[in-house]
Amino acid sequence: MLRKHIFKAPPNRSVLQSGEIDIAATATVYVSSEDSAHPIDNVFDHRRGPGESHWVAEEPGEQTLLLAFDTPQTIHQIILEVEEPEVSRTQELWLSVSHDGGQTYRELRRQEYNFSPPGTTFEREDWTVSAESVTHLQLWMKPDKGGKPYRATLTSLVCKRAEN
Repeated sequence: MLRKHIFKAPPNRSVLQSGEIDIAATATVYVSSEDSAHPIDNVFDHRRGPGESHWVAEEPGEQTLLLAFDTPQTIHQIILEVEEPEVSRTQELWLSVSHDGGQTYRELRRQEYNFSPPGTTFEREDWTVSAESVTHLQLWMKPDKGGKPYRATLTSLVCKRAEN
């Protein structure tokens, strides 16, 4: 008789890539709301791409994600992923940084994502930025430019230092 055991493989979790800032170890994350089934933790779990874990706002309407770094960071690259598999909408994002403990912010990027399921459901941005001595990084999201009561979503947010 064949001796066997059926076991579940551990989740496929990637590790930090070269130059990535470990958000869990270096920052406090503030978010305006989160759906308990899709918490903000998912954005920083290193699972990326279509169909992966993601954050969903609990409330419809504008949302803010704020990273308050323990010590100032130099950021040279930001990678952001957004997925919307259910409804057609245009989500707006504004990314800004503070160098003075969150007193003032400088905008780095402003972007719109047009989702039109089942065709266009996923967007990945890879931005080169120049931001030194960053104390706070803020991402403001408007889930639907047309004003419909949709909830904002975010799959991943990666901040990288310059690679040596």
